[in-house]
Amino acid sequence: MPTRWMDNDVYGHVNNVTYYSYFDTAVNRYLIEVGGLDIHAAPVIGFVVESHCRYHAPVAFPEALEAGLAVRHLGNRSATYVIGIFRPGEDSACAHGDFVHVFVDRATQRAAPIPPGIRDALAALHRPEDD
Repeated sequence: MPTRWMDNDVYGHVNNVTYYSYFDTAVNRYLIEVGGLDIHAAPVIGFVVESHCRYHAPVAFPEALEAGLAVRHLGNRSATYVIGIFRPGEDSACAHGDFVHVFVDRATQRAAPIPPGIRDALAALHRPEDD
């Protein structure tokens, strides 16, 4: 994923809040492409209820970045993701974080079971040793 000119702050590196956008993009791109999530019409959607980020090395525009994604916990109505942001070809993350989705009924906004297609996609990334 590309960094953008506007992502840099006055200190010359990507601002901390931008990493949450990277996390959101990585998770939702996976849910759309692999889990079949229809962001416009799906009856069940994921709400972020918790997030955390730890920074290890600064990045700046015009760098390209890659995201690594795993599922630490897969419940009936929620999932906890672990996301790493990497420079291409590097093994050490520039930043890593956690992201918790609670899946909700779009109409009522009450917790709902994870739909089968999304559950299957998340199960493929589930790392039980991280539970």
